[in-house]
Amino acid sequence: MRKFEYKPPRVHNGDLRTPVIFFEYQPNQGPLPGESVKRTLFNCWAKVDQVWLKDLEQAKANNTLSDITITIRDPQFEYKPSNLHYLEVDALDYQGYHYNIKKVQPNLQDRRFIDIVAGLVK
Repeated sequence: MRKFEYKPPRVHNGDLRTPVIFFEYQPNQGPLPGESVKRTLFNCWAKVDQVWLKDLEQAKANNTLSDITITIRDPQFEYKPSNLHYLEVDALDYQGYHYNIKKVQPNLQDRRFIDIVAGLVK
């Protein structure tokens, strides 16, 4: 019989240390094309990782080596991330950078969290 050993979860509340803001762009007012004004959709705490090795090949194929992977607590029905939304990491190293959400997937190891892969907007 196999001995039971407790394995702590990979992500827990202590890892969620970085504030993240989810928003969407709105079209400019007036005749000029483009998008500039943003509307905040959701604020939360996240664990921010650089692109993982398994995602590196996909990032190379998309010409976006500045992808990030974030893990947030599942907001249930309060907010549903979409690839139409953008995010901003509220940290000194990421100041002024906006990321477009590319992929949203549930964390299969722990259903309380979701993983989001986002690419830098140029």
